[in-house]
Amino acid sequence: MKITPLFLVATLLGLGCAGTSQKHEIAFVSNRDGNFDIYLMNADGSNVRSLVSHPAREFGFAWSSDGNRFLFGSNREGNGEIYMMSMDDSVPVNISRNPSLDFLPSWSPDGALVAFVSNRDHAERELYVMESDGGNVRRLTNNESFEESPAWSPDGQRLAFTKMLSEPGDTGMVSNGELFLIDPDGQNETRLTNKAGYDSGADWSPDGSMIAFYGKRDTTWDIFLIDADGSNLRNITSDAIEDYSPTWSPDGKWIAFTSGTRANYDVWIIRADGSQRTRLTTQTKRDESPVWRPHGGRAQ
Repeated sequence: MKITPLFLVATLLGLGCAGTSQKHEIAFVSNRDGNFDIYLMNADGSNVRSLVSHPAREFGFAWSSDGNRFLFGSNREGNGEIYMMSMDDSVPVNISRNPSLDFLPSWSPDGALVAFVSNRDHAERELYVMESDGGNVRRLTNNESFEESPAWSPDGQRLAFTKMLSEPGDTGMVSNGELFLIDPDGQNETRLTNKAGYDSGADWSPDGSMIAFYGKRDTTWDIFLIDADGSNLRNITSDAIEDYSPTWSPDGKWIAFTSGTRANYDVWIIRADGSQRTRLTTQTKRDESPVWRPHGGRAQ
């Protein structure tokens, strides 16, 4: 596959005149400096800088809808907690405050609620919602399977998430993860995908019409799109390497994602129709789990 030269990325993104790409940014996780921290770069791959740096491990990043605050997971206090931080303030605030493992936060569009995953009530991970200050925690799922990767719909009315389903003949860990939808009060759970293998990492398109996710295809992983009603499943990467963690650009035209092998992962972008695939990071450590910054956030 022919790879687009990096210097053409700003043009391909349709970001307008020179310098405009500085206003479009992607956060990602990298171990380039020795442990997993959070970084920010322009959407053309330039101007990489540290966003959260700590001797502990950082993971599970989520922007507020205005792009000026963010959530992330960290084990800096000895267990997995969820922290809130402002782009104008270097002091993170622990909002989960629980001795269990709390991680994978997703901020509601109105900023009032945070969906997350925790094992605080059950050995398997379950889906929870709390207020953005950490109050009024309530459990949304209650079963023997585990859930992960909640993602709010743009209108705040539904959450997409992954549920593990046991397949006939399973003797150990469950072998199949499918996407489900649920209301923020835990009602009206419905299944969205029905395909072989593990599916996870849902991310809604800005207009709410589609969901991107990663899923197993034969022996590798690809980025898939599906309409919000569960129809029209399509594979937009279909390659021989591993593709994970899709995230939509604010204009809905592009998807950033993780791609590579166990030896090295990088952040790439691709058009929603599967064309113009472009690599953004090129160093030899792991760069992964990109999250496109919403419009409205002030470029740093």
